Amino acid sequence: MNINSLRTAAREKFRGACRVCPICNGVACAGEVPGMGGLGTGSGFCHNIQALAECRLNLRTVHSVKNPDLSCRIFGIDLAMPVIGAAIGGIALNMNGAVTEEEYADAIVTGCRKAGGIGMTGDGPNPVVFDTGLAAISKEQGWGIPIIKPRETDKVVELAKRAADAGAPAFGMDIDAAALVNMTNAGQPVGPKTIQELEYIKNHTSIPFIVKGIMTPDDAESCWQAGVDAIVVSNHGGRALDHTPGTAEVLPYITEAVKGKMTVLVDGGIRSGADVLKMLALGADAVLLGRPLAIGAVGGGADGVALVLNKIKTELNAAMLLTGTAQVSDVPVEILW
Repeated sequence: MNINSLRTAAREKFRGACRVCPICNGVACAGEVPGMGGLGTGSGFCHNIQALAECRLNLRTVHSVKNPDLSCRIFGIDLAMPVIGAAIGGIALNMNGAVTEEEYADAIVTGCRKAGGIGMTGDGPNPVVFDTGLAAISKEQGWGIPIIKPRETDKVVELAKRAADAGAPAFGMDIDAAALVNMTNAGQPVGPKTIQELEYIKNHTSIPFIVKGIMTPDDAESCWQAGVDAIVVSNHGGRALDHTPGTAEVLPYITEAVKGKMTVLVDGGIRSGADVLKMLALGADAVLLGRPLAIGAVGGGADGVALVLNKIKTELNAAMLLTGTAQVSDVPVEILW
């Protein structure tokens, strides 16, 4: 299996839910929600791509960096590189049932571990989404991070405790799913959270708490005030609110506000190792990878996920060599033009 055969297999299995375009930029799939596209005009998805494209790297080859250090430590675990598999649920709805929820969760969790990383699992109105994710994490001896919808606080706490019991090193809440209609229609209401509600969740759980879906410095500071351990700068892949800026646009402002106080992760439009390096230069501690790993999981299962991640790792290593970056824990903004 190689990248080309993987992409061909994924395209066939998706049956139009994802076209596996040569350039994954959200143009062909704009408005396809459910599906893999961006909401409404699709501009949020497109802005993620554009914002990263506008960050240019300075090519430098006269330096002493010979063997870049890609390893990092996040939530007390050692990773081969600062790349985490993003949580995606609702496979039947969004991917035309290209694989089952169980197959997808297993592919992400096991594939990420094979490549020296860690994957996140999702949640949804059908309990099978969260349950299969937790089962996949349990099979890998707790090597995975469950993400919970912004449910009522006691329910979030209940699911977080299940995550801790499964051995997960952390859990998250994708607060950017606060207006998800299918959750509320299924009798599982979701919504925004106050600082006090975030603090309640933190104080009633035992493992690090991640809040995903932060796009402004004030929201980031609110999470810090609540004691949250980490945030993910994210516009939900352009699938929550139309007309949002790209994550690379807002990331520097957010890291300026909370860098050093909490772990800052980011997703949105990351397609290569060079994109990973750009996000690190903008202040992120690590990135989340979503759609590229979805293609890997659908096209080749766990081996497909590992193949995509190893490609990213090779690209990141090359980008670090060609910018004079010695380690991912200290990427200077000066590598950007």
